Amino acid sequence: MSNFSEPIRSEIIKQVFLLIIILILLGVIFWNLSMFLPSLLGAITMYILCRKLNFYLLEKKKWKPWLATVFIFSLSAIVIVLPIYFLVNAVIAKVGNIQLYIDGFSDFVEKIHTYLKTKFEIDLLDKNLITQMQGWLTKMSGTLLSGTLNILTVLFSMYFILYFMLTNAREMERKLMIYAPFKKNNNLLLGDKIVKMVIANAVGIPVVALGQAIIALLGYFIFGAPSPLLLFTLTFFTAMIPIVGASIIYVPVGIYMLATGDNSGIWLIIYCITIVGLTDNILRFTLLKKLEDIHPLNTVFGIILGLEIFGFMGLVFGPILVSITVLLIQVYHNEFSGRNSEKGNAVTTQDFEV
Repeated sequence: MSNFSEPIRSEIIKQVFLLIIILILLGVIFWNLSMFLPSLLGAITMYILCRKLNFYLLEKKKWKPWLATVFIFSLSAIVIVLPIYFLVNAVIAKVGNIQLYIDGFSDFVEKIHTYLKTKFEIDLLDKNLITQMQGWLTKMSGTLLSGTLNILTVLFSMYFILYFMLTNAREMERKLMIYAPFKKNNNLLLGDKIVKMVIANAVGIPVVALGQAIIALLGYFIFGAPSPLLLFTLTFFTAMIPIVGASIIYVPVGIYMLATGDNSGIWLIIYCITIVGLTDNILRFTLLKKLEDIHPLNTVFGIILGLEIFGFMGLVFGPILVSITVLLIQVYHNEFSGRNSEKGNAVTTQDFEV
């Protein structure tokens, strides 16, 4: 049993005092630079996605660091950034005339409400709720219209940070391994899990959503849904949400078509529930399970958190942030539970290879 009358060692006092100072300074830095958090998360995500290609160009092909970085920037812009930018712009273009869009939305909701009440005696919406939805739509549309410049700023800052990460990759990873406050095996676990989580969230979830959106788009064209390209974009974004997913889009659209006298609406709903739903299940149980088994609650709360903090980009960054938080709790448990033993002290950047 420890003796509480013994004085605390001076080394412990110095360590705690230094940690308090470090935490305070980090808090001040993050608080005042919080606007750059999406850029930092974006840079980390892009670094993990491009890491193997970067080392291949630098160490196998012997490219200059700046040349490899420029090549990766160009490739990532073509494959990732530009498609997302055009998808967002497609939505923004549609809501450019906000009053016209709100009037169309009101008509859309009113027809669904009248149809359900007449056919099935289901009274889902009242006037107050419709008014609240219109107010929410106005606010959301304003956020979209003002978000274009913000997205460009985030992208510029992201590539600025990413440039220094890619050109000094090995040295950066070596220092991370040295200064990480955990045992070596926990550092390796943390690095391996973060890589898998980022790939699953940044690649797996959007690919699954894109697969559903493409299949749904075929249905929108086949059954004559209004504005199929806009519905494709909305389906892509909503398909990232677990459980309800793309049904947020295709079910109301199908009911709206029925309400306007187009009986193809019921076939659109059946098509999407079966074919789009089957596509979702196949991709989730093959691609996502292979990448990383992410709990649906992580994705749900991550998306809610991400949209609040990062806007559209939170669809990817939010789940990553929540998953990393859960992972840090696991690493903390491993570090201080006394069950893990240190397996070695030598640190090289090759230990971080995934």
